[in-house]
Amino acid sequence: MFINWLLRKLLVMCGYIANYGYTDGSGDWYIVVDSDKCDGCGKCVEACPKNVLEVIVDDYDDKVVAIRKEHHKNVKYVCAQCKPVSGPRDVRCQKACPSDAITHSW
Repeated sequence: MFINWLLRKLLVMCGYIANYGYTDGSGDWYIVVDSDKCDGCGKCVEACPKNVLEVIVDDYDDKVVAIRKEHHKNVKYVCAQCKPVSGPRDVRCQKACPSDAITHSW
């Protein structure tokens, strides 16, 4: 039991990066959540006008932000309002995140 606890703590200390999205012929479309930085506050969830984000409990029993499963394969389209491929951008989830844990690949 102690070994399991110790391994879990060591893994949490190392953290991980969660990538949500896909690659297609037109490019890479990923939203990246850095779990070392994300504290699960939910401010980005509230800021997202398309309800793309949610707060979940990860494998380490920590609250973190994730992309809703139904949006894993369409972030290019569903996030286009805030993050168009070109032109002015108003990336509300990134602006709302106090720990700068969210990035986009495009």
